Amino acid sequence: MTTTRTYGQFCGLARALEIVGERWSMLVIRDLVLGPKRYTDLQRGLPRIPASILSSRLNELEQAGVVRRRVLPQLDAGLVYELTEYGSELDHILLDLALWGARSLGYPKDGEVFTTDAAILALYTTFQEDAAKGVNVTYVLRHSDSLIVHAMVDDGALKVSTGDHPAADLVIEPQGPELIDLVNGDLTAAEAMASGRVRIEGEFAHLELFTKLFRIPPKPEPAEGLSFP
Repeated sequence: MTTTRTYGQFCGLARALEIVGERWSMLVIRDLVLGPKRYTDLQRGLPRIPASILSSRLNELEQAGVVRRRVLPQLDAGLVYELTEYGSELDHILLDLALWGARSLGYPKDGEVFTTDAAILALYTTFQEDAAKGVNVTYVLRHSDSLIVHAMVDDGALKVSTGDHPAADLVIEPQGPELIDLVNGDLTAAEAMASGRVRIEGEFAHLELFTKLFRIPPKPEPAEGLSFP
């Protein structure tokens, strides 16, 4: 590895942070979890990252055996970056960490972007596998004309992809950032519809089911005052 930043600790966690703990590294991995991407695709998904930093992070992750480069077999012979087998082992760690962070997310701040990859990962992150046993349903979420994803639930398994789905059971159109209130339980499906915060195409029962299939658990309230053993 080219990075000289170390913790001086003989510890697996310290080593993990030395490999993926640099600024932007985990977000690069987040976008590669969904599949190989060109350098320009990564730039679009991370619009605030300087090109020099993106190149540096890719080089560091490649040297650590987390990322590799591959030339596509198509005629354009484009170069893509993808996770190695070792790097792919981070997928569940990434989803668990994302769910932990989602419990403190709140609403988007000015200037914060919500990308298609982030929308896809959000569905994987909040998916409740146990609640999906025996369930077969397909959702389309239209966040905007340019940000549309669909989620297919098949007996406890989830597959999320970009774009519409012709056989969707329900189309959900959030009218603002309050979809997170629906997922974290601050807003019921009935309240979302009554207030106009969410529009749907399909049966209301599928929206109620959505709130059970995709869920952010509440964050524990901090205890007040001093804590004594």
